[in-house]
Amino acid sequence: MTGGTSPLKSDRREFLVQTTSTTIAALAANSALASNREEYNAATANGSGAIESSPSQTPETNNNMSKPKVLIIVGDATETVDTLYPYYRLIEGGYQPVVAAPEKRLYQMVLHEVKPGWTITKEWEGYSIQADIAFKDIKPEEYAGIFFSGGRAPEYIREDQDLLRITRWFWENKKPCASVCHGVEIPARAGIVKGLRMATVAKCKFDLEVCGGIYVNEPCVIDKHMYSGRTYHDNGVYIGPWIKALDAACGKS
Repeated sequence: MTGGTSPLKSDRREFLVQTTSTTIAALAANSALASNREEYNAATANGSGAIESSPSQTPETNNNMSKPKVLIIVGDATETVDTLYPYYRLIEGGYQPVVAAPEKRLYQMVLHEVKPGWTITKEWEGYSIQADIAFKDIKPEEYAGIFFSGGRAPEYIREDQDLLRITRWFWENKKPCASVCHGVEIPARAGIVKGLRMATVAKCKFDLEVCGGIYVNEPCVIDKHMYSGRTYHDNGVYIGPWIKALDAACGKS
């Protein structure tokens, strides 16, 4: 066969082109996978399981400039469900949650549960969360409300003088405040609970009462502009009324 290209050779050439293209695509995919694996390994090298898309680094942050801001108070060993449920409910409600802590850095959250046969709380590592601002840098007049999360963190951060100053400002200016579980230790230490009815986990009853507060064993306790629950099991009961109070304070209702 002369004067033209052999059909066999043409088919072989097309096969080689297709094979080469497939190989290049596979190598590119493997390279991307390796790159992602390296990023994941770097993110989890400290054993925390934290990946860069921690709550305070989500894309919504870039679109929040005009939304009312609400503080979420955390520290190391803040309870995960106590914290993330109101965090995402605030976003859903049109607010910008701002995570505040002693320093602007990454914090390790925990999971708390009383297991069958246990008389104390068992603890596991939870997700990590990035603090947006340090207590000392907060200008409380820029925020619509404040939330005191639970876990072990409140026991330690309640002595932070900037946090106490901020807490008193929100209470004195009648801004919607919310607290769950051990979060009660912060308003109690700030001296704003005298005569105030609040829910908290039973083990914090003393912390509340010794500071003049009144312990109430209910899933949602509203007294003045304080909204409180006992544990994360009450999240679906007391968070809604608190967000409605924020709506009213911000003229959204």
